[in-house]
Amino acid sequence: MKNSVVRLESIEIRNFKNVRYGTLSFRNVRKPYNSSILGLYGQNGSGKTALIDALCLLKSALCGQPVPPSLADFINVDAGSASFKFGLKVTAAEDDDGDVTAEYDVIYECSIRRDAVDPALDKGGNSAADGDGKTALFDEVLSYSYKSGDIKTRFAPVVDTRTDGVFVPKSKYAALVGRSVRVMTDLLSEKKFAASTSRSFVFSKELADAVKSNCSEPYHALLLESLIRYGNYELFIINAANSGPAAMNVLPMSFWHGDQSSAPAAIIVKINEPSLIPEYALSTVVRLVENMNIVLSQLVPGLTVSVKNLGTELMRNGSAGCRIQLMSNKNSREIPLKYESEGIKKIISVLQLLIVIYNTPSVTVAVDELDSGVFEYLLGELLRIISEKGKGQLIFTSHNLRPLETLDRGFIAFTTTNPDNRYMRLNNLRTDNNLRDFYFRDIVLGEQKEAVYEPTDNYEIALAFREAGEQSGA
Repeated sequence: MKNSVVRLESIEIRNFKNVRYGTLSFRNVRKPYNSSILGLYGQNGSGKTALIDALCLLKSALCGQPVPPSLADFINVDAGSASFKFGLKVTAAEDDDGDVTAEYDVIYECSIRRDAVDPALDKGGNSAADGDGKTALFDEVLSYSYKSGDIKTRFAPVVDTRTDGVFVPKSKYAALVGRSVRVMTDLLSEKKFAASTSRSFVFSKELADAVKSNCSEPYHALLLESLIRYGNYELFIINAANSGPAAMNVLPMSFWHGDQSSAPAAIIVKINEPSLIPEYALSTVVRLVENMNIVLSQLVPGLTVSVKNLGTELMRNGSAGCRIQLMSNKNSREIPLKYESEGIKKIISVLQLLIVIYNTPSVTVAVDELDSGVFEYLLGELLRIISEKGKGQLIFTSHNLRPLETLDRGFIAFTTTNPDNRYMRLNNLRTDNNLRDFYFRDIVLGEQKEAVYEPTDNYEIALAFREAGEQSGA
């Protein structure tokens, strides 16, 4: 649904990377804000990136895409599988005028494990070339409650794939897809194919179509449509896997082309090299870049970005395309954007998404190491503005502590040194406490229930440097 709003409310992680168990709420319970911000801070190797990687799994599931094979490498070495529980809040209009609104409290659970690759399989992005195994997605459960006016349903599992059949409970199965033997046979085949290609069955197109065609209670189809749309067009994950180690080198854009009833087209414009985009999208990309310049020129005075059309060529599907390159315009000189500083490229790479977060309630952006290359004062002010005036949801990790002084403390969480209780919020803060100073004090004194820093000894560090130098002959 184009007028639905989906928000991540919570996450629970088990046996993933260095998180044996961790749970985190994304809600600010201190004050009501239109925006939803969660900044996660902590020591290196303490579980910050695990949160972003878990959200990558959620996006893959919602989009019906194969789970990245690399996620199997992140399963805790002492466990055979990793499991996740995602809490979401969905508000969706049930009529064209938006006068009737449905509200859902949703929990999506799933697990992953490493499975051997079938050499005969070459679909879904998994093959023998991927290595010793693939990431298998299994034990999916979708539970939710529904409220619309005076109508309410209790929270309960609706699609539970932990069965040899299509899914249970049987009563929900009949309500969602009916009792047709043909439909059951088709869905069983799809369930097996989804498992073999590391995709979600719960959010597969086949199940969504079956629910839409046969559901006796349309609100089920409305929820599935809202979640699938959210995963495909409104949930953005920026991490090392899709940004590169030095800087994010893509500028993700999502927009509608043609009439407003058409599906949104996701366009990726590269920063460090030319990009081939559909010809129909050129005017929209130019407009979005010009719109981005309104904010960019305030963040970096004198700097704007332009789109240079390098000519037309056919795309892989045979349709007409345009090859474009982003250019930096500063001090009356135009150079390819790839030659700008890493900090400027970082700002530009996330700026369009920050603009969308500021203006659109239905967008969630998760960014790993948001502070990389960005001047700390500017970072703090950007986050303050988005938290106070924005409408969407931003989840980020950072090492820069400036936002601890500019954001409401309800927007900040921390990692701990305990892998069995990996995430927490600081307690015993007074209203006049500076969160940054309080965090530093807790690193030294350890006043929370869980330690936030694994102690280091400066003398031992200095001694280690000297020993290393002596062994290397330095």
